[in-house]
Amino acid sequence: PLLIGLTSDASGQYANSGASDRRGMMMAIEEFNSKGGVLGRQIKTIHIDTETTPATGSRVAERMITRDKVGFMIGAVSSGVANAISQVAQKYGVVYLNTNSSSPTESGKNCHRVKFVWDGNGKNFAQAAVKNAVSKYGKKWLLLTNDYVWGHNTSKATRNLAESAGAKIIDEIMIPQGTRDFSSALLKVQQAGPKVIAAAVGGDDQKAMRTQIAQLDMGSKYAWINNQQDWPDVYGLPTKNLFGVFGTTWYYKFDLPGVKEFNAKYQKMYPHTKMKVPGNVFYNGYWATRSLMEAIEKAGTTENHAVIKQLEQLRIPAAVRMQHDDAFMNPKTHQMQQTVYLARANLSSKDKNDMFEIVAHASPATVKDGSADTTCKLESFADTPKYTP
Repeated sequence: PLLIGLTSDASGQYANSGASDRRGMMMAIEEFNSKGGVLGRQIKTIHIDTETTPATGSRVAERMITRDKVGFMIGAVSSGVANAISQVAQKYGVVYLNTNSSSPTESGKNCHRVKFVWDGNGKNFAQAAVKNAVSKYGKKWLLLTNDYVWGHNTSKATRNLAESAGAKIIDEIMIPQGTRDFSSALLKVQQAGPKVIAAAVGGDDQKAMRTQIAQLDMGSKYAWINNQQDWPDVYGLPTKNLFGVFGTTWYYKFDLPGVKEFNAKYQKMYPHTKMKVPGNVFYNGYWATRSLMEAIEKAGTTENHAVIKQLEQLRIPAAVRMQHDDAFMNPKTHQMQQTVYLARANLSSKDKNDMFEIVAHASPATVKDGSADTTCKLESFADTPKYTP
């Protein structure tokens, strides 16, 4: 069999997203195994909790490669964890798919030849939302920033775009990971009196923050821009908690080819999960895994250099990927270039699963992170160890 290591979180800030990420991976793997596997080999998996902690991510990657002898590794929500895993993966030449972490540095200064990034990043989402928000809501902005690599780099991208559009950043409030009491931060917000609040806060931190903002009736007092919002972070929250506009890469209610069938397959495979419909994290986990298997089949081998070259050439028609634009891998940065959507709460919905409405979408060219092409320095193939699982 071909052994794949699943490196997603099962505890910590991104435990819920990690579980959704794994469900996406497993549905893709089940599809291939039902057809005989890949290159005639059944696909087996091993999962070890990366705990939303970079040091743990490094240890997990080292163990999976040296002890368990995995062929490939898939999974990430925290950008700090993804960066740690990818450094180990590059050392050994093991192809690693960063499914769901979205710091711009993942396909910028922290890129690697073996790593491929499947989510939109903070700059992609900011470019879709920021300029419109400055003209629509005002120029007095405040940033709420999760105090780790994704938060820092996402807020940096937001700041640069907002200021270039004429906004003034009056304050940036750091939110430590694991924060559950937001009272002091929200008091500072009220005292500052911004027109727009751009929040780069994720996972369970975001869920707690949203609840407390709603309790204080602050959701409607300001224009909230949530750079990116993952489905597991907000699923099941009251409508009152779903204030603001946010970025995403997919929604289960798209009227596009294949979406109904995809939803039905999810519900058949996971009838008892709390989330009754697939979200963006599941979608990214699924497509990363499926694309890896298809790349192996096209290469005709599991040899890492051959698989990397296939992934670097990856193009997926919109009708196949269930998005509005064709998607493709940027060979210079190893980030998937795809449609980015802006969404907000669906206040008229009678279906508790249909929580959002899509208000706009932007093509890959419109939201491209152009700086990544210069900051990313991929290792050469000569400097990437060969590895054939």
